[in-house]
Amino acid sequence: MTDRQVRLYELAKMDAAARARLMVRSEEDLQGFVDAVRPIVAAVEAEGDAALVTYAKRFDGAPASFQAIATPPEDFAWAEKTVSREVAEALAFAADNIRRYHEAQMPEEMWLKEMRPGVFAGERWTPIDSVACYVPRGKGSFPSVALMTAIPAIVAGARRVVMLTPPGPDGRADAATLLAAKLAGVSEVYRVGGAQAVAAAAYGTKSVPRCLKIVGPGSPYLIAAKKLLADRIDPGMLAGPSEALVLADDTADGRLAALDLLVEVEHGPDSSGFLVTPSRAVAEAALAAIPGFFGKMSETRIDYTMTVLSSERGGIVLTSDLQSAYDFVNDYAPEHLMIHAREPYQHLGHIRNAGEILLGESTSNTLANFVIGPNNVLPTNGWAKTMSPLSVFDYMKRATVAHVTPSGYAQLAGAAETLARYEGFDAHANAVSATRADLLATRRK
Repeated sequence: MTDRQVRLYELAKMDAAARARLMVRSEEDLQGFVDAVRPIVAAVEAEGDAALVTYAKRFDGAPASFQAIATPPEDFAWAEKTVSREVAEALAFAADNIRRYHEAQMPEEMWLKEMRPGVFAGERWTPIDSVACYVPRGKGSFPSVALMTAIPAIVAGARRVVMLTPPGPDGRADAATLLAAKLAGVSEVYRVGGAQAVAAAAYGTKSVPRCLKIVGPGSPYLIAAKKLLADRIDPGMLAGPSEALVLADDTADGRLAALDLLVEVEHGPDSSGFLVTPSRAVAEAALAAIPGFFGKMSETRIDYTMTVLSSERGGIVLTSDLQSAYDFVNDYAPEHLMIHAREPYQHLGHIRNAGEILLGESTSNTLANFVIGPNNVLPTNGWAKTMSPLSVFDYMKRATVAHVTPSGYAQLAGAAETLARYEGFDAHANAVSATRADLLATRRK
């Protein structure tokens, strides 16, 4: 089936340079991708829909007859007839859980606290006006991403939510993705993918509305376009190719750990994934189990999986102890982290950096990707050190709110004037000086 071998790394025997190479993700150096997408972005800016049609045919395999970017209403009806009842029910089940989770996540619309007598300060949350939800295609169809990107946008109250997704060989959007859009509450779906989708949302075309923000995962080309257009559109989280770590202690079943290791690395040859364990027995059990799982996988997915696991972006990392395993996890800052242990909570406090943390051998990454409810759009390439999963907060913004009463003003003005004069801002100082006090006194007469 394959003559490639899953790599086993003994971390204690590796020097700093070799260890650092294990941290590298496929989107780490984007310059080549930025150079590749620059002419695409320029063409969309100059030609609009005509460029989108050209690239749909060239990159997505859309038919020669493909012309319309917007998905017509009849395609939604086609999707409902095309998607099997089993898939439709699974999507509805997932949508319900995703909606429940994100509704629970919603912040209080406004809060004010009295900082000092007569001095009130707080925050007010409001939704953003427009957002484009990107749903990838190519190595698979991802209606789950349609749910995960669109539902929190609707829950957050974003004023206009559109979906961008590549057309297939028939020129249509994926049927299940269209059904997911409808379940989420999105009626505007545009058949455009890759870097050209980012450009369309950034500049706007005759068909695609200009949006303030774009969210959703994608290839390094998509990430490169987001970086290139960051001055035109909020690129949101830079979620790239899939990656995962499985942390397993000596109570774990290596076979189950191996089963979960394969989940993310089957996404594509640009994915990343490691099983990290201080137990040689667990590592050896996982190595022995992996070939047996290939009997229920397609040749394509096996090829993707082994491309990753036989490279420096995947395999099994054997550490000298648990602390070394924790250190590796925190340095890597994975998109997905699964903890296989009889007592997984005992490890949770040692983890600082991960997009999501799945506890216990029953909490498969597959469940998290589709039906538990938390978002499956997560920071990749180590960004989990500073970024969080996609949430309702990505479709909202905060404004600080303050109200100072006359009695409160009297407590603040002196210190504010002193600081303003120290920093050399005359108008600032005048605005809280005796000049204001005199004007206020006049108004109260």
